[in-house]
Amino acid sequence: MFATVTSGAILGIQSYQVQVEVNASGGLPCFSMVGYLAGEVREAGERVRVALRNTGISMPPLHITVNLSPAHIRKEGTAFDLPIAVGVLIAMGELPEKSAGDMLIIGELGLDGAVKRVNGILPIVLAAAKRGCRRFLVPAVNAREAAAIPQADVCGVSSLQEVLLYLTADETERQHIFPYLKPDSSRSDKINEVPVPGNRQEEIDFAEIIGQESAKRAAIIATAGFHHLLLIGPPGTGKTMIAKRIPTILPPLTPEESLEVSSIYSIAGQLPSVPALLTGRPFLNPHYTVTEQALAGGGKLPMPGLVSLAHRGVLFMDELPECRQSVIEILRQPIEDKKVNIARVQGSFTYPADFLFIGAMNPCPCGYFPDQEKCGCSRRTIHRYLSRISGPILDRIDLCAEVMRMEAECLQAGRPGLSSREMRQRVEAARQIQADRFRGTAYSFNSDIRLKDMQQYCSLGKKETAMMRKVLEKMDVSARAYHRILKVARTIADLEESQDIKEEHLLEAVYYRMNDGKYWR
Repeated sequence: MFATVTSGAILGIQSYQVQVEVNASGGLPCFSMVGYLAGEVREAGERVRVALRNTGISMPPLHITVNLSPAHIRKEGTAFDLPIAVGVLIAMGELPEKSAGDMLIIGELGLDGAVKRVNGILPIVLAAAKRGCRRFLVPAVNAREAAAIPQADVCGVSSLQEVLLYLTADETERQHIFPYLKPDSSRSDKINEVPVPGNRQEEIDFAEIIGQESAKRAAIIATAGFHHLLLIGPPGTGKTMIAKRIPTILPPLTPEESLEVSSIYSIAGQLPSVPALLTGRPFLNPHYTVTEQALAGGGKLPMPGLVSLAHRGVLFMDELPECRQSVIEILRQPIEDKKVNIARVQGSFTYPADFLFIGAMNPCPCGYFPDQEKCGCSRRTIHRYLSRISGPILDRIDLCAEVMRMEAECLQAGRPGLSSREMRQRVEAARQIQADRFRGTAYSFNSDIRLKDMQQYCSLGKKETAMMRKVLEKMDVSARAYHRILKVARTIADLEESQDIKEEHLLEAVYYRMNDGKYWR
């Protein structure tokens, strides 16, 4: 007897449909699996055989052939165990022929018949729902994740025995024994009600940072226009404190962004069971010993890296020059293109990497340059240290803010500055201006503006044009850096609710571009 069961799999960041075809016939007893399978998929035959036996179902001496279609794509992982088991049961006559004909089934089997968690459920269900599939049979621990998709009727099962009971019951019995999980219609609205996004961000606030107004102003500009920021200064001045508080002034994820980010974490196996979707913006702070593969992603079984896990959030790299040169250079493509391409034998994979990059560093190995009284580093040592941050990387960073040592009087006065809530309100107001400006276009932020549209969105008056001409004559900047200055000035104008870019906006943008020239000269 022949049976077909629909399942799904992940290829890079994309999901595709897999048809599990099972044929049981007379002949030499065997369990053969084909379809360009990895080792763990081939092992599914033995897991299914033992799980069925421990569930109380004995397999007669049949010639069973299982094909996973499409056969030209390599199948990885253990998520095909459950659909293979269901297909074998239908082919053996243990289940009605059309019992699984209108649903997608996915799950790993234990030898005792338990249905175990698998990664990537969210994007698989999302892709299947777009193709018209409405019913899903998934592991119970993945049920809430799958039910986050609108129009998805999800049944979570924890054992092969429950699968048999579900597939042999009629619709009324199914609803009574296994009520479908349906998405909460109010969920999308509640996502935007999260007061402060991120992890443990209710415990930190910009108001705790005394002074450093220039660096905090740079943080507002960076978050308002999604401009990359480098913080440089002596140790203990608050660079890390500022960076860790930047997510507190970012607006919460929109429902679409929440689904997008949660899909990436689902593929990586890092999506928590509760809540079903991530509502806080990611904040990743890798140690400076991070490897190239961990940062960019890939591997034998391609997985998203840190730059993709930081999608729609913040990637903070402290002690930036201490990272290996090859690790720092990997940031070139994702910072510029907002994606990362990984080429492997199986194919080429593209992962999203639209993150806000925040770097922090000391100006020299001891950390006290240019204070000649405290700094004992030679010019050569300082040059070698700073040269670890190459010109192409600096060119891609829009803002460079100095974080200076505070005087004793300022520290003892302890006057709090703007709170995260007040700063976030200013950021949200500027972002709303950008949303209105870019409505109907592919842009979301000022940092997204491409060269062909610079004249439309960042036009300058006669005085401003003349001023920028003088700036270009005195500053050694590339064409990329010049256009980034204009984008930052556009964001500063939005923060001031100015329709036109004025001289003071340009001067402030130039100031944050000149800071790196103080050290890299």
